Amino acid sequence: MFGKGKLTLLGVQHVLAMYAGAVIVPLLIGGALHFSPAQMTYLVSIDIFMCGVATCLQLFVNRFFGIGLPVILGCAVQAIAPIILIGQSMSISAIYGAIIVSGLFVFLIAPFFSMIVRFFPPVVTGSVVTVIGLTLIPVAINNLAGGEGAKDFGSPYNLALGFGTLLLIILIFKFGKGFLRAIAVLIGLLAGSIVDAFTRGISLSAVSEATWLHLPTPFYFGMPSFHASAIITMILISLVSMVESTGVYFALSDITGQKLKANDLTKGYRSEGLAIILGGIFNTFPYTAYSQNVGLVQLSGVKTKKSDVYRSGIFTRTWFSTKNRCIDDHDPDRCSRRRDGGYVWNGRCPRDQNAG
Repeated sequence: MFGKGKLTLLGVQHVLAMYAGAVIVPLLIGGALHFSPAQMTYLVSIDIFMCGVATCLQLFVNRFFGIGLPVILGCAVQAIAPIILIGQSMSISAIYGAIIVSGLFVFLIAPFFSMIVRFFPPVVTGSVVTVIGLTLIPVAINNLAGGEGAKDFGSPYNLALGFGTLLLIILIFKFGKGFLRAIAVLIGLLAGSIVDAFTRGISLSAVSEATWLHLPTPFYFGMPSFHASAIITMILISLVSMVESTGVYFALSDITGQKLKANDLTKGYRSEGLAIILGGIFNTFPYTAYSQNVGLVQLSGVKTKKSDVYRSGIFTRTWFSTKNRCIDDHDPDRCSRRRDGGYVWNGRCPRDQNAG
């Protein structure tokens, strides 16, 4: 059994594997809705914090909540376009009103949804998992090339760094043993980031300028408002997210050998619903189980939930320090002055998609 130090490293590895996907949702939505720098800082910070809270809801199993699998929750990417549309056509308050109601919907239908899921044959759940994996391929390729919209997208340097990182991970996984093999992805990420920092340079001025603490604020953007069309839209998105989460749950069940019962699924969906409700209250976005971390569980061979607990702690502690937020600084000028290894694990500076 790994000690606390090794479990912490495994948690960091999972955080880095899904970090880009976690922060891209608030960055894209906030950018499209023209949020101020202060609003963007809060939005990304609370997103990371709530990823930890949502994951903890799944890991600490009790009578009502928690599926008990090594699962990690993050903002649902499929919600980006509908949320932007609601924000542009209605208001920010309408976004969070719809999110809260959709979370309540997921919470209430959890028992019913868990009963009908058991009638899905393995070929159906297997197809869902396959589709989830395939949808990640273009995202990975875009990030490897420097990030869609980046000025140096597809440059020889980006491709060499990306494929070099990939090759290092494969070699460690192939020839490494024990714990070294389990953290192959983490070693690759750190090595690639260090190479990028030395070749392109890195500035920590934005980090030094930031405050150390930032406390959570309910209804930061004002009290929610409720509109039928927005609510229906977010409920439909939540149903899609539940189907995606179902595929993740069954995939992890197969990997870990932990058989899922209807009550386990109910608690998993209920936890997801509560996470969405809390997301609406603290002004973040809908949550779903992240599929990229399923592959990491399989790759590392570490199936214990303890690494997930440390991972959740990393998320929540990260939120309280707004200096961590500066790594994802939305200011394009600062982005142009620094490089943070994003070509390896984050794809691009957050506003590069608007470049050009």
